[in-house]
Amino acid sequence: MNLVLTTAAVGENDQLAFWRDAMAENAVPVAVTPHVDGPFTGRITTVRVGFLRVSTVEADAHRTSRTASHIARSPERFVAIAVQMSGRATVTQDGRAGHAGQGGLLVYDTARPYSLDYPERFSARVVHMPRRALGLPDADLRRVTGTAIDTGQGCGAVLLPFLTTLVDSADSYSPSAGGRLAASVVDLFATLVAERVREEGAGEETSRGLLVARIREHIDRNLGDPALAPEGIAKAHHISVRYLHRLFEGEGITVGRLIQRRRLEECARELGRGGRAAPTVSSVAQRWGFVNPAHFSRVFRGAYGISPREWRSLSAGRNGDRSMTFAVPLRRSLPRAGG
Repeated sequence: MNLVLTTAAVGENDQLAFWRDAMAENAVPVAVTPHVDGPFTGRITTVRVGFLRVSTVEADAHRTSRTASHIARSPERFVAIAVQMSGRATVTQDGRAGHAGQGGLLVYDTARPYSLDYPERFSARVVHMPRRALGLPDADLRRVTGTAIDTGQGCGAVLLPFLTTLVDSADSYSPSAGGRLAASVVDLFATLVAERVREEGAGEETSRGLLVARIREHIDRNLGDPALAPEGIAKAHHISVRYLHRLFEGEGITVGRLIQRRRLEECARELGRGGRAAPTVSSVAQRWGFVNPAHFSRVFRGAYGISPREWRSLSAGRNGDRSMTFAVPLRRSLPRAGG
């Protein structure tokens, strides 16, 4: 059965209040701000299709806003897909905005603050899906809410005509057909989200790889600085320390241990050169950022199984006898990072 709510049913002075109540009854409570003074006219037709609430909305130019106080009073959570049939619309949520003209798709989540701005008279088809029916992780869902969906390709190109037909014929479906159609909408939307996750995930992985490479280069350039630490590295790359550590979760090593490993590798390389003018162990350690000789000796032995002096002696013997082979791998388990 269709529910029809129209401002034509009330006097001019009551139209705006009526429209606010109509929006709350049709979907969720919101604030309504008209763009022009004078009479405000609008009409909403709503019908159930399975567990979906599908509506046709026509109204004068206005802005709707859903705030934290609205959400506290009406916690039921929907994800809405709006098909713009005429006029223009902008959805703003989570600090981003999506714009749609005729034939565009907008997505938003009623459980978080958002606004919808219609700068001119418009009509739209809106489908409200209960969040519990979607079965999608919040992180994935947030990739599409507060955005406009491309309807020229991919799932957006399939979803647009499907939703338009669904709303226009909503009152003609039997309960069993409505249930199946509702499930199909959820499946299509979940596919759309998965498509967005794949697209953005590929871009994020590329960006992440480039950032990790820059950080590794920064570490190599600054190994001799005893103060080199995650806090300074994060600041130099305009990221938080927490995000820095998250970046290296996939690298198999923490930032602190990477710094120590690279310092040890450079120390081992320099000590292994041999020759008459071979540097002292303490000078090599200091050159590569170790300020405490005793600590350096301890972590070097922990990594290579022998002391720095033994390493240098064995390297000298190797250099004197070219027939000798000498290789001591850096152990995978390093002592805790430190100066």
